[in-house]
Amino acid sequence: MIFSEQKVAHMAAFFLASAEGPLPHLTLIKLLYLADRESMARFDVPMSDDRAVSMPHGPVLSSTLDLIKGRLRSEVWSAWISPLVDHEVRLVHDVENWDDLDELSRSDRSILESVWQEFGHMTKYQLRDYTHHHIGEWHDPHGSSRDIDPKDTFMALGQSEELAEIKARDLAERRRHGRKLSEFI
Repeated sequence: MIFSEQKVAHMAAFFLASAEGPLPHLTLIKLLYLADRESMARFDVPMSDDRAVSMPHGPVLSSTLDLIKGRLRSEVWSAWISPLVDHEVRLVHDVENWDDLDELSRSDRSILESVWQEFGHMTKYQLRDYTHHHIGEWHDPHGSSRDIDPKDTFMALGQSEELAEIKARDLAERRRHGRKLSEFI
């Protein structure tokens, strides 16, 4: 597994299409984080395989935030998601059919749908506050950022420390294999 700009663009497009309009970037990044977390709860792997970090406004996906803010340039991302304007992003073109988002499996779409159903109605500040108070792996970085250890996420999801350690090691091993494989492609 390696971070896929295409997949995270399709995840973002899903939420923007569900919103039927622009979303504040803070809302979008929280929804994407919650989807990654739910994927870890269901399947032991994050959907985006992005690096999770604690920031002052809560947990975020690091490279995805860089894409949203334009600090990381990507033709793949910009084919779907507009540049950030007035703290909002929007779809570049409509999603005509969910099959257009072909990087998303049925289980990915199921997770995205459940996250949207549970959190899509919340304002950006309600989402921020929710992640501060209900996401046990987030710790206030006091104006900076700090990596979120997958072990902490698994423990916050109710796994024992021993099982969380095993799942975090498995995830790290998958990422190492994904990086090695990408070197040969």
